[in-house]
Amino acid sequence: MKILAITACPTGIAHTYMAAENLERMGKKLGHDIKVETQGAMGIENELTEKDIAGADILIIASEVSVQGRERFQSISKVLEVPVQLAIKNPAEVFNRLPH
Repeated sequence: MKILAITACPTGIAHTYMAAENLERMGKKLGHDIKVETQGAMGIENELTEKDIAGADILIIASEVSVQGRERFQSISKVLEVPVQLAIKNPAEVFNRLPH
């Protein structure tokens, strides 16, 4: 499955990147093709491209704040929104919640 994810937290420092790393690691462990965009103190990093978005099956948003450029993902019908803390503490649970 091709999964895209966005992580963001209020301060945009540690938690944003910890969540991204954990989602990426768990996604690959489960055999998914996953790419994660971070929206932190440094702005948007690893920005998801139109090509990424066009081929995506699911979007995970692990955030405590509004996601910048959310309109880019209107074509993705399956979206899972979770707290950033869940992506940090229990990324397996995030993947268990994915819509089928």
